[in-house]
Amino acid sequence: MLSFLSLLLLLFHLHLLLLPSASSLRAASPDPYETLQAHGLPSGLFPKGIANFSISDDGIFVASLNQSCTAKLDNAVKYNTSITGALSYGQIGSISGVAAQDLFLWFPVLGIRVDVPSSGVIYFDVGVVNKRLAVSSFDTPPDCSAETDGENSEDGSEISRVVSLSHKEKLREKVDQGSGESSAI
Repeated sequence: MLSFLSLLLLLFHLHLLLLPSASSLRAASPDPYETLQAHGLPSGLFPKGIANFSISDDGIFVASLNQSCTAKLDNAVKYNTSITGALSYGQIGSISGVAAQDLFLWFPVLGIRVDVPSSGVIYFDVGVVNKRLAVSSFDTPPDCSAETDGENSEDGSEISRVVSLSHKEKLREKVDQGSGESSAI
């Protein structure tokens, strides 16, 4: 007959076999690139190097990068350290943390949607207009270069700020010239 100690040891080992492991208890973090593809979007909408990614049952996601970076696609695309949005099939709405460059100006990307998947067209909503691009440009996650101090601020490029100030100064000069002429009469 088994001794009491042997019986306890046997029960202990059986207990360990039946307990789920700690790793199986933790919910696995979903892969951001596979998540995009499962929602009918190309995986290259996110840059390489997503450090953390979570998505709720209603499609609200948060993707984190270790640092802000810029990727070169058809145009430059800037990613902040935190990218959020609402993911549904074929589109991402309410995006924050992504900006696209057109000419010398940076525009925040507000939404992304794939046209009929077979059309090969994807649209970036930058507020004033929808920029039409080839889906194939986003087949693979792009390399993303870290931003250096002063390269691109969170609010946009230095060039857009200077252009805006220049227009204000020209307008002020016209107003001043106009008021000077009327007071001379």
